[in-house]
Amino acid sequence: MTIKRIDQSESDLVTELFNEYRMFYGQSPDLSLAEKFINTRLENNESVIFVALEQHGQEIKPVGFTQLYPVYSSVRACKNWILNDLFVKKEYRGKGARYQLIKNAMDFAQTNGATYMQLETATDNYNAQKLYESIGFQKKPADNSFFVYTISLSEQAVTAK
Repeated sequence: MTIKRIDQSESDLVTELFNEYRMFYGQSPDLSLAEKFINTRLENNESVIFVALEQHGQEIKPVGFTQLYPVYSSVRACKNWILNDLFVKKEYRGKGARYQLIKNAMDFAQTNGATYMQLETATDNYNAQKLYESIGFQKKPADNSFFVYTISLSEQAVTAK
């Protein structure tokens, strides 16, 4: 298995995988949306994507990917990375692809001066949690210095009071 960082010219390697990833999380299949989203991220240099490639005879087949997004801290004056997406086709799980993708992402982040990498996973995704913890990721308690707030902008009108 080979892990490769892709650029925009290679976005077709992960489009179908990204579509399957979204479907895994309950989204409707939409290959056109997946293609547009991946191309835009790469075109605008907004993410870093690694793909796991498996050779089958003469054919090289993409079997998994991970996508990283930068996150900046003004207070800490640094750039770090969020491992936002990780997906491996079902038939290739348990063969080391997820581990290799994460390790490549960590090496990339460290080489580029990051001090940490963070990720989130569903509370019922026990296999992923076990993998992350085996690599050394630590489940963090609520931050005592900052609260995190979110608002759904598609459902909420923004009004000044």
